[in-house]
Amino acid sequence: MTPENLLILAMGLPLIGVGLVFLLGKLPNVREAASLTIAIALFGITCLLASHVFAGGRPEWHIGEMIPGFEIAFAVEPLGMLFALVASGLWILTTVYAAGYMRGNHESHQTRFFACFAAAIFAALAAAFSANLFTLFVAYEIMTISTYPLVTHHGTREARNGGRVYLGILLSTSVAFFMFAIAWTSNIAGTLDFRLGGILAEPLADGKITETQLGVLLGLFAFGIGKAALMPFHRWLPAAMVAPTPVSALLHAVAVVKVGVFSVLKVAVFIFGIDLLRTTGVSIWLAYVAAGTLVTASLVAMTKDSLKARLAYSTISQLAYISLGAALATPASVIGGGMHIAMHAVGKITLFFCAGAIYVATHKKNISEMQGLGRQMPFTFAAFLIASLSIIGLPPGGGVWSKWFLAVGTVETQHYLLTAALMVSSLLNIAYLIPIPIRAFMAPQETTADPHAAPAGIQEAPWMCVVPLCLTAALSIVLFFTAGSIYEVLLPLVSSQ
Repeated sequence: MTPENLLILAMGLPLIGVGLVFLLGKLPNVREAASLTIAIALFGITCLLASHVFAGGRPEWHIGEMIPGFEIAFAVEPLGMLFALVASGLWILTTVYAAGYMRGNHESHQTRFFACFAAAIFAALAAAFSANLFTLFVAYEIMTISTYPLVTHHGTREARNGGRVYLGILLSTSVAFFMFAIAWTSNIAGTLDFRLGGILAEPLADGKITETQLGVLLGLFAFGIGKAALMPFHRWLPAAMVAPTPVSALLHAVAVVKVGVFSVLKVAVFIFGIDLLRTTGVSIWLAYVAAGTLVTASLVAMTKDSLKARLAYSTISQLAYISLGAALATPASVIGGGMHIAMHAVGKITLFFCAGAIYVATHKKNISEMQGLGRQMPFTFAAFLIASLSIIGLPPGGGVWSKWFLAVGTVETQHYLLTAALMVSSLLNIAYLIPIPIRAFMAPQETTADPHAAPAGIQEAPWMCVVPLCLTAALSIVLFFTAGSIYEVLLPLVSSQ
C-alpha cells in the first residue's frame, strides 16, 4: 500500500468508527469491540505511515479548494507524525479504560459517548496531518464541536454550565483571533501552506509587515488557539472537568489540548520559522506569558482538594511548557516542546486514569479523603507515583528529557528568569503531586463506623480500568529510555533552519 493510501485510510478509519458505533448502539459488547478494533487498526496504519515519514517520505493528499486560496489538504511531516502516533496509540488504551469506567459507573448515552470520541480522534489526526492553516482551522473547530457533547455528557446543570464556558471560550477565541490571524497571513504571504522555515520572512523583507505587527500576529495565533490554555484564556479547561474521567483523559492527553499546543508549535516552525522568531525577538513576550502561566497554574493547583481540579491546573501549567518552547525558537527548545507533547500525554493520561479508577472503586474525588487508599489500590497509586515523576521531570519518567531541552533553550537565549520559572514550576509540581501517593500509602486509613469491622482488603477498580493505567505508567518509563528516538524524529524540524 502506498504512503498516500495509508494516509487516506488513517483519516477514514475514525469516521468508519463513528458509523459503526451508531449502527451497533444496541449491542454494547459488539459496539465496544468494534471501537477497539478500529483503534488498533488505526494505530497499525499510523505506524506503517510513520515508517515512511521517518525514512524521509512526505505523503500528501489534496482534496480541493473550498474557495480560491483555501484548500483542504493533508501532508505528513515528523512533528505531525509524532502527534498522530501519540493520539492513535493512546486511543486504544482509552477505549478499553472508557468501557470499564462507563460500565462501572452505569453511565447513560454510551453510544453517543464512543461516537464523539471517535470523531475527536479524527479531528486530532486531521490537525496532525494538515498541510495548511485553513485545514488546521477546520480540524480545530471539528475538535471543539465533537467534544462538546462529551463535556456535557451528564446533562446536569453543572455540566451544561461547564459546556457553555468550554464552547464559549474556544469558539470566541478562534473566531476573534485565530480566524483573523489566518486572513492576515493569507493577505501578506499569498499562501497558507505550512513550509519548513516559515512563510513570513519574505513579507517582512518586502515591508508588507513590520516587526511590531509580526509580534501582534503571533499574539493573535497564540491566544486564538485557545486550546493551548494560555492565561487568561484558560478557564474552559477546569470548567470541562464536569465531564466523565475518560473525557478528561481525552481532553488533557489524547486530543484537545494537544491539538492546541501542537498548533502553536506548528505555527511557530512552519508559518513564522524559528530563525525569523529568534532573529527578530518578536516571540520573547510570549515566552514570558507562558512562563507566567506555568508558574501561576502550578500555584493554583496546590490549592485544589479535588483531584481532577488539581490535575486540570497541572495541565494548564504543562501546556505552557510547550508554548514556551515554541516562543524561545531555538533548536533545543523546539525539540523540547515537541518531546513534551508525547511525554506529557502519557504521564497525564495515567494520572487521569488513576483519578477515574479511584472514583469507580471508592467514589472519592477529594485528595483529603484518600489517606490509606494506597494499601487498598496499590497498582493505581503506584502508577500515579510513576506518572507524577514524569510530569515533575525526574527519572525514570520520560518528562525529564523534554524539560531538559526546554531548560537548555532558556540558557541558550540567556533568559535566566525563564530558567528560574521552569525550576520553580518543577518544585511546585513536586509539592502538589507527590503528597497524593504519600498520603495514600503512608497515612493511616480512615476508621469505619464499626470498630469490629475487618480491615478492607485490596479493592482495585475493574481490570479494564487498572490495566490501561498500568500500561501507560510503564510507557512513561519506556519513554525515558527511548527519548533518543523522539529526538531523531524531531531533528529535521530544526536542522535546516
